[in-house]
Amino acid sequence: MLKRLLPKWLAGALATLLAMANTLVWGVIVFLLGLVKIIAPIRPVTLLLHWAYNGWRIGNRWALRIGCGEIKVQFSGDVDKDAWYLLIANHLSWLDIVVLSAVTDLPAPKFFLKDELKYVPFIGSGAWAMGMPFMKRASKEQIAKNPKLKGMDVERTKKSCHNFKDYPSCIVNFVEGSRFTAHKHQRQQSPFTHLLKPKAGGIAFALQVLGEQFDGLLNATICYNSKSAHICRDFMTGQLSSIELLVEVKEIAPQMLGDYQHDKQFRVEFQRLLNDVWYEKDQLIAKQRDAQSTDLEMQVIKNTGKV
Repeated sequence: MLKRLLPKWLAGALATLLAMANTLVWGVIVFLLGLVKIIAPIRPVTLLLHWAYNGWRIGNRWALRIGCGEIKVQFSGDVDKDAWYLLIANHLSWLDIVVLSAVTDLPAPKFFLKDELKYVPFIGSGAWAMGMPFMKRASKEQIAKNPKLKGMDVERTKKSCHNFKDYPSCIVNFVEGSRFTAHKHQRQQSPFTHLLKPKAGGIAFALQVLGEQFDGLLNATICYNSKSAHICRDFMTGQLSSIELLVEVKEIAPQMLGDYQHDKQFRVEFQRLLNDVWYEKDQLIAKQRDAQSTDLEMQVIKNTGKV
């Protein structure tokens, strides 16, 4: 509503300032609470951390309302905010994280991080303080040199997830591993029109470590109606017309649980299942793009008076 009353550039500038200030303020609070947690790892401190995280989510929601003309969120199934989910999504922009964090009907989004990031100031310490799981994996070469490492990566990662079970969450995995660009799409020779090739290893490992903890799988598709391919820039300048988030609620099938790294037959089957999901997502994005084009054409006709 506010964007309709303000010039686009002003709405974009206000939304950007709010998003930056929101991240800075709550980020510092989480960092300081994280230091307190090191000294006193007690439940009240953890509750304050989650309060701060929810404050960040609320701030993001207001920033999107100011900077974007319309936000549509659609669920195909029921989501329990007191449950645990694995959420997979396409990746178009840095704004994706803000969008997913701002959806109130989702449990608190968290991210599966590489163990090395634990030592990065603010990012690693904040993630650790929030109880986000860290992934530590041994390479095939390391296992070949030391067979005792086989299976230890799963156990080490499980230990890093010990607090995860206490707070309902959805673990976010951007399956493509990188933001979509036309250059990356062409370089990959991706078989999909609107997506990069999915990387199965990360999601398979998350399911192997936490599969019994998850109550379901959320297949999220993010679509932006922006002036150009530079989505963040369009948001900052008030040129982002709408955001659409479609979330399909799915069960985690038994055939999705297994040892991806060491079981070749399981690896091939898991890749096939994930590719099927990605083909369906590609078709869904194509339909959304067609609908956006039709809406734009109707708006042009309305503005010009031509039939």
